[in-house]
Amino acid sequence: MPERGPVTRIVRQLRGGQITIPSDFRRELGIDEQSYLKITLGEGELRIAPLRVSVQPKGSGWPKELYEQFAPARQAATGHTEGEVNADIDRAVADVRRTRAARRL
Repeated sequence: MPERGPVTRIVRQLRGGQITIPSDFRRELGIDEQSYLKITLGEGELRIAPLRVSVQPKGSGWPKELYEQFAPARQAATGHTEGEVNADIDRAVADVRRTRAARRL
């Protein structure tokens, strides 16, 4: 499809400042009822652009890696109550604190 220059439409503001984006513009940009729009004010203009929301989060994979590293601990905790696991964690934290306190003396 060949590139074309800017297309302009004149619209009138509705109640409360609402405007209607012409249907041919919406079709071309893939805007539907579920779309999010980014509106920018600058240099005396409003710019409206569709915002593409990714279903799959992008970014670091470290949370998944960390979760996988704890797989053995999760497996070992199977069959124990949450209270038992929390008590073991509390004991381990207390042991580390005692060890560090003893090193400072």
